[in-house]
Amino acid sequence: QVQLVESGGGLVQPGGFLRLSCAVSGGTFSSYAMGWFRQAPGKERDFVAAINWSSSRTYYTDSVKGRFTISRDNAKNTVYLQMNSLKPEDTAVYYCAAARAYVNALYVRRDDYEYWGQGTQVTVSS
Repeated sequence: QVQLVESGGGLVQPGGFLRLSCAVSGGTFSSYAMGWFRQAPGKERDFVAAINWSSSRTYYTDSVKGRFTISRDNAKNTVYLQMNSLKPEDTAVYYCAAARAYVNALYVRRDDYEYWGQGTQVTVSS
């Protein structure tokens, strides 16, 4: 059984930074494409960033480009989301997700991901 556990969320002031982690167990981490999504109150769960199995490809939603960085450590079965220059509109529950990937694929649609974490709250406020 594949399990994903996020950590690193919290309360931060505008302009601050956080680093989210997602530890994966129960599967072959290096075979998964990984993604981060977020869901604000009353809104859909939206795509944030994705990375392929080898870290050779990454993709971001426009609103976080230049501020967020997704990375992974296959030796530690962990994916990260470094979030800099945080804005109040980044406030949401952040979820990591895993998808069994074909070759160097990465995915941006929720439906492409098979496994999800429980989420971690990020609040950006002064």
